[in-house]
Amino acid sequence: MRFSSIIIAIIVCAGIAGFIFRNDIKALISTSSSNYVEKNEDPAKIENSSKEIKDFNKNTQKSVSVLVQKSNEQEVTNGILLRGQTEAFKSVQVKAETYGSVISQPIRKGTFVKNGELLCELEVGTKSDVLSEAKEALALSNDELQASINQYQLRIQAAERQKSLLKRGVGTEAAVEAAQLSASSAETQSLSKRQAVANVEARINRATTELNNTKIIAPFDGLLETDTAEYGDFMQTGALCGTLLSLNPIKLVGYATETQVSRIEVGTNAGAKLINGDTVSGNVSFISRSADPTTRTFLVETTVSNADYNIREGSTADIYISLAGVKGHLLPQSSLTLNSSGELGVRVAINNKAKFIPIQIIRDAEEGIWVTGLPNSAEVIVVGQEYVTDNSNIKVSYKDAK
Repeated sequence: MRFSSIIIAIIVCAGIAGFIFRNDIKALISTSSSNYVEKNEDPAKIENSSKEIKDFNKNTQKSVSVLVQKSNEQEVTNGILLRGQTEAFKSVQVKAETYGSVISQPIRKGTFVKNGELLCELEVGTKSDVLSEAKEALALSNDELQASINQYQLRIQAAERQKSLLKRGVGTEAAVEAAQLSASSAETQSLSKRQAVANVEARINRATTELNNTKIIAPFDGLLETDTAEYGDFMQTGALCGTLLSLNPIKLVGYATETQVSRIEVGTNAGAKLINGDTVSGNVSFISRSADPTTRTFLVETTVSNADYNIREGSTADIYISLAGVKGHLLPQSSLTLNSSGELGVRVAINNKAKFIPIQIIRDAEEGIWVTGLPNSAEVIVVGQEYVTDNSNIKVSYKDAK
């Protein structure tokens, strides 16, 4: 058993060695043959053979079938789209400027009120009495002022007489000085009375204002957002009578990025599509000069008409702001491709050859995408552009020109 195992092992080793040496001999013969050919064959014949092979491959290269769209440059309506919302043109909390109990019936929210219409009326109380007293004090002060003016004039005349007597030699300087001093005192007293009159007039103005403030009126045309104060409520100064909104016109408020805001101007035409599908149009009325510290965006306001009051405050709106028109091509989005450098563009057909041209996107549209960067007329490959490179042979089929 042991001897037979040794014999089998020797036979296996011999077989493996023979297989290895056989492959080495074949490789050696092949290498020798190649060296012989390289040493003895004419180099000019080899070069001619290479050129013939290249020419054959070039002539026999197959053309790739592509679908081409003829495109002509057109005027493009350009703009910026902002997501925003509607906002009341004015919103005011109408508050009391005096105190008193409410003696008017409340006006319910949603009611349209006119400028100057009564919203809340407070009891007059003693305010009318204060005004009457002030008017009586004014009459008395005016009488006292007139009396002081008359007294001043008399003393001026007396001082003049003393001066005249002194010139004739029958008067004294002491008498003149005394008369002048009396006139000066009368003048001071008249000025004091004049100030008293002014003080009383100020009291009358305050009393009149207090009396007028018992009637709280609407500062502009608008809709009540809240009920006005209830009958019998006691209102202190600063208490809320009601909230009034001015919704005609109404504002569309959106935020533009740093790159967008530099292209927007006050007065530019703008429109919006509301969440319910309605469309409105107006003009840009305000552009913020200060960015929001969190989002780094700028407030843009557009004013639109709302004569029928159908637009509510706080509704979502897609705001479209028109910009200066540019020229471009309308192409299918599927026609866009990238070159080997990752640059965005399209491939065009020129003399049955493919060529890549970089483009810039203007904006999206329902029919496709508006781009610029192409010549006035171009034959754009819309199907098959991914299977060709620059200078590839192509077999062109056309679709309808646009």
